[in-house]
Amino acid sequence: MKIGIVCYPTFGGSGVVATELGKGLADRGHQVHFVTYNQPARLDLFSENLFYHEVSVSNYPLFDFPPYELALASRLVDVVRFEKLDILHVHYAIPHASAAFMAKQILMTYGIYIPVVTTLHGTDITLVGKDRTFKPVVTFSINQSDGVTAVSEHLRGDTYKFFEIENDIKVIPNFIDLTRFSLKAKDHFKKAIAPFGEKIIVHTSNFRKVKRTQDVVKIFAKLVKSIPSKLLMVGDGGERSYCEQLCRDLNVWGDVRFLGKQDAIEEILSVSDLFLMPSESESFGLAALEAMACKVPVISSNTGGLPELNVDGVTGFLKDVGDIDGMAEKAIYILEDETRLQQFKDNALERAKEFDLANILPEYENYYKEVIERCKEKAV
Repeated sequence: MKIGIVCYPTFGGSGVVATELGKGLADRGHQVHFVTYNQPARLDLFSENLFYHEVSVSNYPLFDFPPYELALASRLVDVVRFEKLDILHVHYAIPHASAAFMAKQILMTYGIYIPVVTTLHGTDITLVGKDRTFKPVVTFSINQSDGVTAVSEHLRGDTYKFFEIENDIKVIPNFIDLTRFSLKAKDHFKKAIAPFGEKIIVHTSNFRKVKRTQDVVKIFAKLVKSIPSKLLMVGDGGERSYCEQLCRDLNVWGDVRFLGKQDAIEEILSVSDLFLMPSESESFGLAALEAMACKVPVISSNTGGLPELNVDGVTGFLKDVGDIDGMAEKAIYILEDETRLQQFKDNALERAKEFDLANILPEYENYYKEVIERCKEKAV
C-alpha cells in the first residue's frame, strides 16, 4: 500500500503519533510519504519505504500570512498524482482535513479519487475546532472525509457533542513503540540527579495553562516534605517562568531542574519513579503512556481520555482536576513503600504493553483497507 501522511512536524502528540505510525507502516512493507512543511522531528532514520515531500509556501507582499493550506493542497495533488498513492491519512483537523478535501476535488478532475482518513487528536476538536471562526470548516472537512478516527472514546464523544458529524468515528488509541522505551536505567545519570537516592519525579509537557504545570510544582512541594525527591520539568512554554518563580516562592528551587525540550525523553523516564499529569484536559495522555512504558506509575487528573489509560489504584491514581492535596497524598502512598512502588511500576509496564505499536498498527491497516474498498464501491 502507498500511504500519504500529513501531520505537524513537531514534538507535539499528533506529530509524534503520525511519524511513529508512518515508520511502523514502512517497517511492515508499506510505502509511506510524509507531506509537511518540515521534516518530522521523529523521522530520524533512513528507510527505502519512507519519503518526505516538503511543502514550500511563497511569501508575497499581498499576503499578511502565507497561505499554507493552499500550498499543502497543491503539494498533495502533486504527490498523489506522481507517486500514485492509495490513501491519504491526515492528522489533526486544522488545516489538514480541509487541505485534503481541496486536493481530493482537484484530483477528481484528473480522474483520480483518493480516499482520505482524518485522525482527530484533541485540541483540533476541544480547543481550536470549537472556535466559531473554524467550526463550519472543521465540521465540513470531517464529514467529507472517507474515514475518521479519534484517539479515545472521550474525544469521539466530544466530537459528536460539539459538531454536527454525520460520519462514523472509529476509536484507534495512541500507541508507543515499546522497543524504544525499554531502556535500562543509566545509574550514572540517576546518581547525577539524585546523588543521595532521592526519588525522581517527572513531568513533561509544552507548559501551556491547560497542563496545569504550576500544580505539578505545588504537588511536589507537598510530597518532598515526606519523601526526599527531585523534580524534573521537561519541556518549555509560556508557563515555565511562572513555575520557576513558584519554585522559589515554595522554597523547593534546589530540588527542581528545568530541562527544556528533550529528544531522548526515554532516557529521562527510565530513571524516574513517578510521573505527574494534573492536566485540565487530555484527549488521551501520550506523555503518560510513554512514562508507563518506562515502568513509571502516573498520578493524573481524571479528565478526558486519561481514565481510559491510567487505571486508578493499579498503574497510578486518578484525582479531580486541581486536587493538589489528593494527588500529593497518593504520590506519597506510592513512593513511601518500595514493594508497593515496584508493584505499581510493574503494573504500569503491563498496561503500556496493551498500547504497543505492534498491537495498534493492524487496526490502522485494516481500517485503510476498509476505507479503500468502500470508496471503490462508491466509484462504481
